[in-house]
Amino acid sequence: MRREWATRFNRWRYDVYAPLYDKLAQGFAAQRRRSLGLLNPQPGEQVLLVGAGTGLDLDFLVRCRHVTAIDIAPAMLQQLKERAERLGMTVRALEMDGQQLDFPDASFDAVALHLVLAVIPDPQACIREVERVLKPGGRVAVFDKFLADRSRAPLWRRAGNLVARFVATDINRRLGDIVSVTKLQRIHDEDAGLGGFLHIALLRK
Repeated sequence: MRREWATRFNRWRYDVYAPLYDKLAQGFAAQRRRSLGLLNPQPGEQVLLVGAGTGLDLDFLVRCRHVTAIDIAPAMLQQLKERAERLGMTVRALEMDGQQLDFPDASFDAVALHLVLAVIPDPQACIREVERVLKPGGRVAVFDKFLADRSRAPLWRRAGNLVARFVATDINRRLGDIVSVTKLQRIHDEDAGLGGFLHIALLRK
């Protein structure tokens, strides 16, 4: 019940944020480009964007012919569709909960999780679903805000998280904790800025 309420709140929150989202998130273009460069989706591969928002990742996927983008916020998806049209891309855009993907097993070659795992109410449910819909040998690119594995947030960060979680995101999640519920292998991890506050990782099934 708590997760359901949090999901509804996220849908409302990101519908409200949609008109301003590009201005707030466009500063991460370099990280998106780097993450998708590591993912290296090929033109004929099936690519899934979870929590795709307004479609800022599409700018770096124009050569991909089979892109599916999901988000829980209709207003975000509307902007994504308009962006895809401007880029001349055909994108399957679907309103869907990243914690319960409505796709068959082994449907995708590559998945992007950009600024999703720190926002979604149950990140472990999300990563389990991503593992399920990923083909054997498939890759997952993760870009988000994480604590270092096995570290504890300092007091200032724990206090700040009370506000951050209400406004937008949880800043105290650890990628290792999230991925531990799957058999996905972390094959690359790098600092993506702000003194290690941001991370990019590549996972493989």
